[in-house]
This record gives sequence, C-alpha cells and structure tokens, in this order.
Amino acid sequence: MHPPILDFRVSEALRARAHRVIPGGCHTYAKGDDQYPLLAPGFIDHGLGSHVWDVDGNEFIEYGMGNRAVGLGHAYPPVLQAVREALGAGANFTRPSRIEVECAETFLDLIPSAEMVKFCKDGSDATSGAVRLARAYTGRELIAICADHPFFSTDDWFIATTPMNAGIPEAVRERTVSFRYNDIESVQALFARHRGQIAAVILEPARTEEPRENFLHKVRNICREEGALFILDEMITGFRWHARGAQHLYGVEPDLSCFGKAFANGFSVSALAGKREFMRLGGLDHTDRPRVFLLSTTHGAETHALAAAMATMRIYGGEPVIEHLHRQGRALKEGLENVIRLHRLEAFVKIVGRPCCLMYATLGPDGRPSQAFRSLLLQETIRRGVLMPSLVVSYSHDDEDITRTIGAFEAALVIYARALEDGVERHLVGRPSQIVYRRFNQPHGSARAAPADAAS
Repeated sequence: MHPPILDFRVSEALRARAHRVIPGGCHTYAKGDDQYPLLAPGFIDHGLGSHVWDVDGNEFIEYGMGNRAVGLGHAYPPVLQAVREALGAGANFTRPSRIEVECAETFLDLIPSAEMVKFCKDGSDATSGAVRLARAYTGRELIAICADHPFFSTDDWFIATTPMNAGIPEAVRERTVSFRYNDIESVQALFARHRGQIAAVILEPARTEEPRENFLHKVRNICREEGALFILDEMITGFRWHARGAQHLYGVEPDLSCFGKAFANGFSVSALAGKREFMRLGGLDHTDRPRVFLLSTTHGAETHALAAAMATMRIYGGEPVIEHLHRQGRALKEGLENVIRLHRLEAFVKIVGRPCCLMYATLGPDGRPSQAFRSLLLQETIRRGVLMPSLVVSYSHDDEDITRTIGAFEAALVIYARALEDGVERHLVGRPSQIVYRRFNQPHGSARAAPADAAS
C-alpha cells in the first residue's frame, strides 16, 4: 500500500514563478526540476543537521547535502558562530583582510603538497585557474581530462566535451582530449598521439572505484616525463576521503590541486593550491615569465566565508569527522544491500562508491541504466521522508537516520519490484527525470523514458 502523497502545493506555485525569471528555474543544473520526479519537494525552506524541510512543511532525511558541499550538517552551530562573528566586522573590503592570510596558512598546514593557495567561490573557477596556469607554464594548449569523471568546470574547456556544448567554438573543443580511469594504456596512448602538446592532466583521485595498480602514481610519473602538470580535482574527495585530501590517503603528490564543496560546510569557498613554482605565475614577484591573470574575484575572500572554512578545518582537525562519515556510510551501504538481496533485486539496484560518498545505480528489466526507474526509487523514498539524489552522509547523520532510511528504501523496493513486472509507467507519476548533459530538451509533459544508456 502506498503512503499518502505529500502536499507540494506551495512548491508548485513557487516553481511557476521561478521558471518565469530564472532559466531552468534554479541556479544549479543538478538541482533542476528535470533531475527529480514530479512528486518531489521543489524548494527547501530550511535545514538542520541531516534533515531539511521544504516550503510545504514536509520533513526529509537528506542525502544530497548541498551537492556534497555540507559535510558537517546543515546550520552546524560552531560554523554559524564563526560566520556571525566575522560578519559583525564587515564582509568585504578594499584591501585584503587578516583572515585571508590566516585561512591560507591554516589550509596549507592541512595540505602538505601545496606551498601556495588562492581562494575563490566555486569549483569551476579553481579548476579553470589550474588549467590556465598549466597552459602558461608549459606553453602548450591541450588539456587531458578523465572521461569517467562527469564534471570539472562550467567553462568552455570542459563543457565543450559534453553533448550540452552549444555556443562553444569547435576550436575550443579540439583542445580537450580524454583518457579512461584506471587505464594507464589510454594515458600513454594519449601522450604518444599528442607528443609535446599536452599541458596538463586533470582527474579526480577517485570516484566510484579505487585507483588500481598505482594508477595515480603512474599518471603523475608520465606527466613528469612528458613535461605536463598533474592536477587533482579534490572538490568531492577533499574533506571526505581524508581531512588532508585523497592525495594524502593515496600517497600521491600533485602539482596543483583544487578543493571546494565541504571545505566550508556549504559556504562558498573553493581553493586552487599547488607548488610555488607554478602558483607564483599569478603573483607580483616573478620577472622570468609572463604574468598569469589568476582568480581575481570581488567576492573570493569574503570574511564570513573564510571564517566558515577555518571553523570547518578546525572541526575536521579535532573531531572524528572522517571516521564518522565512513562508519555511517558503511552501515548505510550494508543495510541497503541487505534489503536489496532480500527482495532479489541485486541485478537492478546497486550501491556504489566509497562509504563516505555513496551513490546508487538503477537498472530496468533489460539490465541497462534507467532514468525512469531512478525516478521511481526517488519518488517512493521521498514519499517515505527520505530525499536521496545520492547517498552522501554527513557528520550529523545518526544511527536513527540510517535505520529509517533503510526502512524507507526497503518499502520503495517493493514498488520497484512490481514495476519490473508490470511496467514502470504504472507506478511513476509523470515523466521520468533526465540526464543533465543532453543536446535537446524533451517536450513538456513527455512521459517517455530517457535513453537506456542515460547516466543513473
């Protein structure tokens, strides 16, 4: 028996207003209406710890955590206190503030591979700054990206490689090439094919699979041999895999690395960090090379955001945050896999990723990824008070949250199993969700399932 359908009337009214004034109805594609089933909260009113409340007053245990930007929990008191104190003295000034130096020193103490750091507001600026530095330092134009990692930047050098590349000149697209994760032969082949042309390799240290056979070290060594920079995108892995980043966990030292998301527990701070040899090109002292226009942003060092970052770093340094994320993630994964086995759905629902950063895959009767079945699983867990675009735990997720989530997931699997038998369209209300990277939108109201190879 289905639980009652939640009331989303306020969300519906707000959605109509949003789409009139905001392209897509929101400011981040991952938060868009097309990423969720029709029966989903459209707008969040507030959050506390691991729970959020939508504008209609519905409460959910949340596992998106601000697209992984909130590692400690929503409205985490010590972070908010640091922000309030900083705001009381002003947020932005004509000259640098003391906290810019203090936060930089605190960050560099935490990340041993880095000798200099520059703060900005989002991950795209940090990775694009790294790309610009690499091109300036090497005098080369090509950037090699890991094709298995879904997002590096909103800027042209990356978006040009996706199906959603309208407005980007072909000449820009040709300057980004790709390789496969854990496939060192693909990296070697790329350098052989573009000898002396690759400025940098950029990849996440890990995503859903661990590096095998010293893959990261081998890529770094190839970069050194070929004169390219080795860049690690730690937007997700930083402050989640390890307090010092996945680079510390795996024992690999990048030339440049980029941090963000959980760095300031949801406040807007990201960082480009690296060796002085490269970072100095954005400074004032060098005379041997041309100057690099590097990360000059009006709001890049807002005092309250840096105060949030410092408070977050202190908590990670003094409390067992990483251990908690892994412990709760393991408990969640084990519980979910148990109920998947109980309902004999191992071939159709899979839990993937490191315990601190879990995701799930949804497959249809043909065994291929299905956006329609993803939407159905989201719909049914939302009905039961769990909002889980991913399965990302925070420091605030307690044992009760995990137990309730497993129960909601199991009840949703009952519906999932029925849909495998008699068709997902009999159980999904409205159209399925869609992948972000698509060339065209579907007509409004279309209930057609996304292509079978769509990411889930």
